Amino acid sequence: MTDAEDKILLEDHNEGVVTLTLNRPKQLNALSVALRAEIVAAIKRLSEDKSCRVIIFTGNGRAFTAGVDLKEAGQQGFSLGTEGGEKSDAPDTDMASAFAACPHPVIMAINGFAITGGFELALMGDVILVSSEAKFADTHARVGLMPVWGLSQKLPRIIGLARAKELSLTGNFLDAETAERWGLVNRVCAPDELLPAAQKLAADMAQVDPSLLRKYKAVIDEGARMPLPDALKMEIHVGNAHNSAVTPEAAESSRKSVMERGRDQKG
Repeated sequence: MTDAEDKILLEDHNEGVVTLTLNRPKQLNALSVALRAEIVAAIKRLSEDKSCRVIIFTGNGRAFTAGVDLKEAGQQGFSLGTEGGEKSDAPDTDMASAFAACPHPVIMAINGFAITGGFELALMGDVILVSSEAKFADTHARVGLMPVWGLSQKLPRIIGLARAKELSLTGNFLDAETAERWGLVNRVCAPDELLPAAQKLAADMAQVDPSLLRKYKAVIDEGARMPLPDALKMEIHVGNAHNSAVTPEAAESSRKSVMERGRDQKG
């Protein structure tokens, strides 16, 4: 694990699972420019690391992250360096692009408050597990800002237009149980069970062939950006290309492995 002074802690587990922990607990893990740059650098580095299979992303303390560092923004302003462009931020701090390009599954383990930019960061992951103490809020409108990290577009697609408008146009908090009921998060865990649950899920994913794991994530993400008829055609094209290279021997070995795992899970 890295030095306690670092803004991000990195823990490399067995079987290619890596945990990244935001480490500014006294500042509620506020997303300063320096922290955003470290997040981007870490995700880009892990994206190129073939030994990495799954990333767990969480926060230290009582917040996942309270969003953009308002104290810093009060001195430097809110400009993200790409005014009028199509990117959400300058290249070295563009978290949205870094996560979107990451080939590995990212499990967001939301330990506490995920506010505004922190809410957006949570939605950059592939799977979201939350502590029962987690709370989400979109306070962009309350502080006179507009989102640029995806919240206004992703949230309605996940929980529906009316619910997204309720959250974003009020700035009200959303508790963990309601977030699960609305389909925003995969599941709610007791606080001390959050990281073990994330690690168990990551270990399950890491058992999949690494190349196929990345390919399957990519085909889901690509299809989500397409109209359904086009996505179905794309799936057939990618699936046939992959499946035609699978030998009968490999298929039989996989079948036995799946059946054995099924018996273990039932037991």
